[in-house]
Amino acid sequence: MLRSNRSASSGAVSRRGEAGSASLEFITAGMILLVPLVYLVIALSALQGGALAVEGAARQAARVYVQAPDEATATDRARRAVAFALADYGLNPGDAEIAITCANPPTHCLTRRGLVTVTVRIGIALPLVPDLLAMDQKASVPMTAASTQVVSRFGGRG
Repeated sequence: MLRSNRSASSGAVSRRGEAGSASLEFITAGMILLVPLVYLVIALSALQGGALAVEGAARQAARVYVQAPDEATATDRARRAVAFALADYGLNPGDAEIAITCANPPTHCLTRRGLVTVTVRIGIALPLVPDLLAMDQKASVPMTAASTQVVSRFGGRG
């Protein structure tokens, strides 16, 4: 009988020594898993927003370009459309690169039934990432979108 009392009392001492450690382990493991998961969600939402911004900017710029009366006005309107679309998503329009190419014929963009392609490129900064190597350069993911529109058969040059 003496032995059973000792084993029972040693088990009670062992349980008392570990009291509260399960909750501490749960909190520690939860934080180790939760922090990267939260950052992943934030980073992916920033990238998704950037992708939507670039795609919308390219589409609107191409639409505006093919409806303009001349190429100088068309270029100006396309640049303003890109700036407006990127500003809606909180991106700096000055960081964007805009390329306008034409086909059918490639020399004149606003020829009837001609194809105009607007390509927009911008780097989407990753949130909460410090400047790389103190070079005043943010870690970013490049995003590119292109949109092609046809000049109306009733507009442009004959």
